[in-house]
Amino acid sequence: MRTTYRMRAGRFLGVLAAGLIFLGVAAIAWAFGAPQVAVAVLLVLGGLVALAGLVIVARPPVVLRLRDDSIDVRGVKTVWTDVTEVGRVETTHGAALALRTKRPDDTVLLPLAWLAPKQVPALETTLRDKLNTAHGYTIWDGTAPDQTDD
Repeated sequence: MRTTYRMRAGRFLGVLAAGLIFLGVAAIAWAFGAPQVAVAVLLVLGGLVALAGLVIVARPPVVLRLRDDSIDVRGVKTVWTDVTEVGRVETTHGAALALRTKRPDDTVLLPLAWLAPKQVPALETTLRDKLNTAHGYTIWDGTAPDQTDD
């Protein structure tokens, strides 16, 4: 099973806005009688930037992929058995999830501001469950295990 987390689309509205600004400048330049070449360049540039903004807003970049056997954070693929701990840390850019691995001096950070706020609790639960499964941990239900003589 694979779960994909994408950046929040609101982070990219500026690209769409820049394209619309170029289109507005093209309309103003046309209204004031600017040369047609300048208006055409502004129209093409504005249209391409606005189109790129729409594509990015409709399908934001992938930040995190969770698979049964591995985790892929921003292109860094790590097997679950190599992850030693997952936790929240404070960075200069706000809260982030830190994935510490068995490799020396290797911590993968995932800024929480990149994700939609409603995705964060589900992601933390899923990370905890996948890490527990990879290391063979189960949630104790408060009962003693059955002692069977073999």
